[in-house]
Parts: sequence; structure tokens; C-alpha cells
Amino acid sequence: MKRIAIVLLVALLIAALPIAALAEADKPFAGTEIKVYNWEDYIDREVLNIFEEETGCHVNYVTFSQNEDMYTKLSTGAESYDVVIPSEYMIQRLIKEDLVEELDLANIPNLENVLDNLRDPIYDPGNAHSVPYMWGTLGIVYNTDMVSEPVTSWTAMLEKQNGKIFMMDSMRDTVAIGLIMNGYSLNSDNADELEAAREWLLNQKDSNVVDGYILDQAKDMMAGNEAAMAVMYSGDALYAMEKNESLAYVIPDEGSNVWVDGMCIPKTTQNKAAAECFINFMCRPDIAQMNMDYIYYSSPIKQVVENLSEEELASTAMNPTDDMLARCAYYVDISSFENANLYDDIWMDVLM
Repeated sequence: MKRIAIVLLVALLIAALPIAALAEADKPFAGTEIKVYNWEDYIDREVLNIFEEETGCHVNYVTFSQNEDMYTKLSTGAESYDVVIPSEYMIQRLIKEDLVEELDLANIPNLENVLDNLRDPIYDPGNAHSVPYMWGTLGIVYNTDMVSEPVTSWTAMLEKQNGKIFMMDSMRDTVAIGLIMNGYSLNSDNADELEAAREWLLNQKDSNVVDGYILDQAKDMMAGNEAAMAVMYSGDALYAMEKNESLAYVIPDEGSNVWVDGMCIPKTTQNKAAAECFINFMCRPDIAQMNMDYIYYSSPIKQVVENLSEEELASTAMNPTDDMLARCAYYVDISSFENANLYDDIWMDVLM
């Protein structure tokens, strides 16, 4: 009887093998791997699990905290990646330096789900090299219990509040504020204008108003009532405001930055087809909805926008009005500017 049972068990196992093999064969990238390089705290890890389950492709997911850090890794060839997710001005630079592949859009049919105003952008005509991932604005988060008057201007960052004030640990974003406060373009290449931005930022620093230059820590500090005010990206603002009802977000009257982070495929890719599959997957409405719900940033996918709640539609951070966006601008690539080095010089002076 034992021998019969063993024979039957072996027979069942053998019969099951073709079924398992067939199921694995249905996964188009079974046994492959892609390396995805994205911002910190900027994806719902569950969507990676779903992608792996559906395609059989393993995702090696690594993070960066600034566009410039990502650029250094990519341009020096220190690491090889299959998908990177930089901001619009960095995408422009990567295209110019021939560091990213031209996309086969036939493999990314879900591009049609992207909002019309985010397709065919000036930094990447025809979406030849990138597909939008998330978008948002730069503004000020403030604690209404610590700040006596509603904030409407960047000048609030010059006034000592009943609590700590934090600027952003980001060269482009910080220098942009100095330029804007002098009435200049946040993409200025004029030496005198950049010098005026330097003076504004150093005056702010020397007045001992600013308690530090931080990035990802700001959202938790604001949520925990550890600061009165901080320069933040809109998604981080939403995260903090959901945890603390005393917080408000404003795009200052003088203007600010509106940005788009996009998915690109570096020339170093080891599996372009799987990378394009990943980009297409991220533009699927159900996946984009999961991602937006988890990371709080504004989705570029039409179906997700159509499902925004009344509260989300009324949110300056999630859904800024046309008037707000009209006073905002994209960053452009400054690497070929005559005075590009002044941006680095100003930033070093601010941090010293």
C-alpha cells in the first residue's frame, strides 16, 4: 500500500509540472530583472509586488534624494539602471547628453491615459524619452497654531515665527526662491540676477530665521508640530496635513515651481522591453490610483483625476487652480548656461 501511495504521489507531482511550467510561461519576463532608480518614499511597494507577480520580472528598487545625485550616478556609469525617474529639467539634460533611450511607444499604450496637458512636453517633445510619473508644485507648509497670519508670500520665510522654520536642502529649489523674490525668472542665467538671489538667501540665513536646510524630514517634523513652517513639495505637504489638521499649504503669490517627474530608460539598460513594460504598468489606472493614494502626489493619469474626491479637488496641494499654476514655471536644464557655475557657488555659500 505504501508503494502504491508513493507511486500515486509521484504521478501527481509529474502531472502538475507542466501546469506550473505553463503558468510561468504566461509571464512575459519570467526570470528577468530590472533595476529601478526612484526618489525616496515615492512608490507603493505593493505595486512592485503586483508587477513581479504579473510579469515574472524581479524589480531591484533603489532610491535617491536629489536629481543631481541621480545624475552623477548615471553620467559616470557608476551604476547600471533600467528605469530612472528624474524631474523635467533633468530629463532635458539626460536627453541632451544622450544618456536615455528613445522609447518604443508601441510598447507603452497606456500613455494614452496621461493627461493631455502633460503629454508632448517642451522638455521632451512627443514623449520620445519619458512618460510622466507624478507632478506637483513647490510651496510653503505652515502651522496655523504657530503662525499668526495666513501665509501668502515667500517673505514669510524672513520672519521669525513661534517655532522653527526650514528651507529645502535642494539647490534648484532654494536658489529659485531667491530669484523669485527679486522678481526674476527661476531659470535665470543673468549674473546680476543670480547675485541678487545670493544676497537674499544669505540675508535670510544671517538673520538666524532659518533653523536648517532639510528635505524628507520636513513632512514628519511638520506633522509632529516640531516646526512652524517649511518649504516643501506638494505631496509631502499632503502627507503632513493628513496627519495634522493645523497645517496649511500655499503656493506664494510671487510664484513658484511646477514640476513633473518622468520615467526614462537609461542607455545602460539591460532589458529595455521589460523596462517599457514597467512604464506601461505604472500608467495603468488601478496601479496609478494605488500609487497616488500611498504617496500623496498628483497623478498624471486621467482616470485617477476623474475619481478625485471633493476634498482632493479643493486641495491646493493636490489640485492647484489654473491661476495658481499660471504663476508657476518649470525648471529648465541649466548645465549649458554661461553662469551655471553660479548656482553651485550660491548653494555652497548658503550651506557654509
